[in-house]
Amino acid sequence: MLKPVLLIMAVLLSASVTLAQRSSPPSKTELAEITERGRQLAEYDGAAWHATDAVLAMKPAEGSVARYLAKKTDNGWVVAFGRLNEKRDRFLIVYEANQGTDPKEFNVKKYDTPREDAGFYLSAAKAIETVLADFSGENRPYNVAILPAKTDQLYVYVFPAQVDQGVYPLGGDVRYLVSQGDSRIVEKRQLHKSIIEYATPPETQKAEAGYHTAVLDDVPEDTDVFHVLVRKPSVPEWVATRLYVYRIETDGAINYLMTREAFNKIKDK
Repeated sequence: MLKPVLLIMAVLLSASVTLAQRSSPPSKTELAEITERGRQLAEYDGAAWHATDAVLAMKPAEGSVARYLAKKTDNGWVVAFGRLNEKRDRFLIVYEANQGTDPKEFNVKKYDTPREDAGFYLSAAKAIETVLADFSGENRPYNVAILPAKTDQLYVYVFPAQVDQGVYPLGGDVRYLVSQGDSRIVEKRQLHKSIIEYATPPETQKAEAGYHTAVLDDVPEDTDVFHVLVRKPSVPEWVATRLYVYRIETDGAINYLMTREAFNKIKDK
């Protein structure tokens, strides 16, 4: 029997009905777009993490901050901490954390009089509120990330937060496409159904790669790439869908390998 990887993940259980039907593997362009969104998610998560640590060190007053929102600029990530005003027509920025030369370094500016924003941060905050009102998950913490999409729309991701050191959750996540103007949900994409937890193996065991199956669509998802980029140790991930098999490399690049039928024949020998 061929053993191309050390299977370090359980099967990712999903709904029995697929959301998409494909007659051929995705193009390299489509896979590259998934990779890019996954990389942006990983950057967003890291920026939010380190910026939050920097803001908490300043001991913000209780109630002054309700949400953080990150945005990538030409000079790096900027994370705004604040809240919507009573009229919900401005986002009040109390702290603004700007990424330094080191991706983990954030310089924080406090606004004694909150800076009002009626642009991206306002749209992002309202989009997240709309999404969270629709989302129903398990009784556990979730993270929310927001990325710009095309034509004045925003991607809003809701995915399980890591709660234990060395344990990385994957699954139970949704990507929403939201209109930036009126915070209307344009599309809701369930990325995975059940949640599985990847636990860092003991030092005596060397992890070569991860493996999971998914049937909601015949392509890897943005959060599959995110998962590979944030978990430790850094190892590739094999993803087997109903029709195809892929390998996500440690830099997030996705390679189409073969059909699921061909894969099954090889591994059963």
